[in-house]
Amino acid sequence: MDSKALISAKAAARLDKEASLSWGLNAFTLVEATGRTAASRLVRAFPALFQRKPKIAVFAGSGNNGADAMSMARALILRGKVDDTLLILKKTPDVSEPRTPHSQAFISLAKMNVPILVWDMGTPSYREKLENFDIILDGITGVGLEGEIKNQAAEMARVINEARNAKKISIDMPSGNFDGWNDNMPIVRADATLAIEPLKLCLYTPAARPFAGRIISVDGIFPHALMEAYAEAELLDWETENRKIPMIQPEAYKYSRGVVEIHAGSIGATGAARIAARGAEASGAGLVRLLVDEDIYPIVASSSGSVMVALDTSFGETRFAPDALLLGPGWGEDPKRLPALQKAIERQDTPLILDADAIRLAKDMAAQFNGKTILTPHAGEFSAFSGASKEEILANPIPVLKKTAREKKAVVLFKSHVMFIAAEDGRVGVVDGMTPVLGAGGSGDLLAGLCAGIAGRMRRDAGVAGGAFDAYTCACAAATLLIAAGKKARGFVDPFTMADNAAQLAADAWLGY
Repeated sequence: MDSKALISAKAAARLDKEASLSWGLNAFTLVEATGRTAASRLVRAFPALFQRKPKIAVFAGSGNNGADAMSMARALILRGKVDDTLLILKKTPDVSEPRTPHSQAFISLAKMNVPILVWDMGTPSYREKLENFDIILDGITGVGLEGEIKNQAAEMARVINEARNAKKISIDMPSGNFDGWNDNMPIVRADATLAIEPLKLCLYTPAARPFAGRIISVDGIFPHALMEAYAEAELLDWETENRKIPMIQPEAYKYSRGVVEIHAGSIGATGAARIAARGAEASGAGLVRLLVDEDIYPIVASSSGSVMVALDTSFGETRFAPDALLLGPGWGEDPKRLPALQKAIERQDTPLILDADAIRLAKDMAAQFNGKTILTPHAGEFSAFSGASKEEILANPIPVLKKTAREKKAVVLFKSHVMFIAAEDGRVGVVDGMTPVLGAGGSGDLLAGLCAGIAGRMRRDAGVAGGAFDAYTCACAAATLLIAAGKKARGFVDPFTMADNAAQLAADAWLGY
């Protein structure tokens, strides 16, 4: 399975036009294909709901998204999947010639004797009517939206959100979402979104992502080559990314699997150091060396397992020449850290991962990094590092991430419930998290360790094969491994359990278990 293309809503509107002009896929064809395929995906996604014939209310705007919603309702009716159906229109469609996909779908439902209401702002009966429905299809707005929804559209969205009993299903995007959406604007909060491929980037911004609920891909509508031509980013998962990291060969030994050196921990934050080291081990590193301060050495050394723990009095000893360096987890921002950080930045040939406190300390230390550096900030850290506001980052992270990656010659792995990875050369990866078990202390330290372990292995493999280390591939693999490990967990678990999950997933992928 390949990664999925992600595009802006504006690009999606251009893609629609090219599909018609260059590929002969007119609007009627696309709406019909979308309606039929989305109906099938919905039934497959919620089998229990369709064991009995649910009642369905369809909210349709005046554009093609409304046509998609009506076409989908028609498909469900023709297949005998639903019972009562109610169509609620933003305005009465023009059924005069020439026909449009919207008017054609409306005429079909009218001839099927589907009850039809045209929206009248302030009419309370809509709320009462919706209490008896099992499903609400949201087709109010789509990719053509260019600003905040207002008037009838905003009122319709609010009524959908207030419906207490129905499962809310948005088509393509929750109505109200668009490329410039922020959390001060109205939007439908869906339980699930039937997202038409190519998937839209605005679905995955950290601010908007919770409103989409479960994202269900609707594929087979547009040609793959056309979608790839418009791709602006890629949606990644563990299944796509683990194959990009070479297998560990049967003759491997600890040094051939990569040596990772970690500078981490401080009083009150020894757990961060231990978790980061465990992450490096879990991702397949052959030797992990954890350097800590004297005042926490007894605590860390007594519970280090197979990790080598030493005093942080030297840097990159010849005997243990590191294949990757990690600095920052639980480190603190004491100026005494600056010499080690400066030496790490100056090492041009060694992959470098900077996390947490090291990112804050490095803000003014380097105009550029070595091209093999991965920064792993959360929103607050990235705001301080880049100068952009948290609100701007959460609403539209890609521009500032790409700018920072390009200017700093580093890969930026932005941590959130959706992770974004931006490379110096313009590549952008998105990892859909939405994994609440990871919303706990230690997850970021584990991610940093996974990055370091994979980096050490990749750098060693690249040296043997005569290739080059790719920090973007490393960050993508680490991010998807963390999410896969979190999804494998059940209930609330500690980061060490998640590290064990990651170790098993990595072993399955890279050791051929």
